[in-house]
Amino acid sequence: MTRFECDYTQGAHPRILQRLLETNMEQTSGYGTDEYCERARAHIRRECGTEQADVHFLVGGTQTNTTVIAALLRPHQGVLSAETGHIAGHETGAIESTGHKVLTLPSDDGKITAEQVRRAYDAHWNDATHEHIVQPGMVYISQSTENGTIYSLAELEALSAVCRACGLPLFVDGARLGYALAAEGADVTLPDLARLCDVFYIGGTKVGALMGEAVVILNEALKRDFRYMIKQRGGMLAKGRLLGIQFETLFEDGLYFEISRSAVELAMKLHRALAEMGFSFRYDSPTNQQFPILPDGMLDGLREKHAFSTWEKIDDSHTAVRFCTSWATTESEIDELIGDLRRLRGLTGD
Repeated sequence: MTRFECDYTQGAHPRILQRLLETNMEQTSGYGTDEYCERARAHIRRECGTEQADVHFLVGGTQTNTTVIAALLRPHQGVLSAETGHIAGHETGAIESTGHKVLTLPSDDGKITAEQVRRAYDAHWNDATHEHIVQPGMVYISQSTENGTIYSLAELEALSAVCRACGLPLFVDGARLGYALAAEGADVTLPDLARLCDVFYIGGTKVGALMGEAVVILNEALKRDFRYMIKQRGGMLAKGRLLGIQFETLFEDGLYFEISRSAVELAMKLHRALAEMGFSFRYDSPTNQQFPILPDGMLDGLREKHAFSTWEKIDDSHTAVRFCTSWATTESEIDELIGDLRRLRGLTGD
């Protein structure tokens, strides 16, 4: 069975495991104050093109989203997000559990626009009863999105400009950031994110690490007391060096970018093969997530050898599914999947 339902089915890149083994018996200070975390921070600041960024390491994406959003918002405020955003649909009300509402905006491709943010902001303040309504306090987007799409530099610049004009911090969920940076046609870089966002994070859990996310803070107001927020939200790992070692390994010589490119290249090989077979796609994704629309008659046959996600029912006889490559996906696994898709395509005649 090959697993394509998500990008965190394997443990960690072998180089990370080797570094963890090599350093296992070393004694270091705790809570992310060790030399490994400091070197990892230095590498990330270098890649972001700024020494002014604060960098903090947390364990997982939901924990990171909850901590950042709770730190940014005042009690009466909520966070603007696409209705398909991870915080809106796949975090079990984690944001709401902190007392903040997710204010969703309609989206078909997973992205929101600067115009939508401006309209939502103006609609609130132009309502005579706005004191009785949750106030938009920040904007959340993800790069890449839940639908595998990416923001262009022009789109991100427009969002940043509107957020700054309205006084709304811009937060970018980067759980799959490596795959977004490596996507075909991508023109957003880490220095761009550092220039245009108030805070973003670099995902490790889905890009080669055992676990871990690196929060990069540019907003001076958020920097203050952020470690208090990490502690309060249960995110301050006592053995913090376990996170630092992983991010140092990922960023010291470009491993993060190398394994992200590999996943995207294999996803696009799958995309081209599916297109050649005549399949259409639910979303135009240039990243490691692919969403072909398949005849229902193929699905059970595929499941005999491959795990994948059922995404959306399209009509009575077709379903959009998700195949997700990862840093660990091999070309032979993709070739086997393509071969089985071709065989089942011939059997169904659809």
